[in-house]
Amino acid sequence: MKKIVLIGASGFIGSAILNEALARGHKVTAVVRHPEKITTEHKNLIIKKGDVSLTDTVTGVCIGADAVISAYNPGWKNPDIAKETTRVYKAIIEGVKKSGVKRFLVVGGAASLFISPGKRLMDAGVIPESFQPAVRALADVYMVDLAAEKSIDWAFFSPAGVIEPGIRTGKFRLGKDDLIVNKTGESKISVQDYAVAMIDEFEKPAHHHERFTIGY
Repeated sequence: MKKIVLIGASGFIGSAILNEALARGHKVTAVVRHPEKITTEHKNLIIKKGDVSLTDTVTGVCIGADAVISAYNPGWKNPDIAKETTRVYKAIIEGVKKSGVKRFLVVGGAASLFISPGKRLMDAGVIPESFQPAVRALADVYMVDLAAEKSIDWAFFSPAGVIEPGIRTGKFRLGKDDLIVNKTGESKISVQDYAVAMIDEFEKPAHHHERFTIGY
């Protein structure tokens, strides 16, 4: 049994990762702003209320973990989502570094994936303008903040273009920097299969100081 600190465990993707990790027998400390949103009860689950925008909070809760997985998202309805993403991720990264935990996995976005040579999804005109600041802020976490980090073993895991509730098939394709599409040109993954691949990466690390992605 290994120990995971999971930031953002009550969210859409975070809750799927939580369930997958517990189902595989790992001990999870879920760090959330609103503990009441987690209804899961499990002998290997510890729920802690914490403000991950504070570096010292992150450091304290992460000490002793085998890995930290961050599914942090300020909330799509938050008018300051872009600024909060930038500010809080800097605190999370610094907190993880100070904790001494070496493995750091981040739930990324699809916007920074390439759809053709030199052209990223966020530059293709398919993402609504209202979402652009938020998706670009998360892209910068990968391309700026994490790219500069050498002291922690990080990986940024971008989902397919569409991630939605579905079923856990355990059958999917992994890639690096290019959007994965199926035969009809769709880029999809269920949140359950995304969680499978995330915990696979935790159990058997295959990506180091890089991004990887998933799709059917």
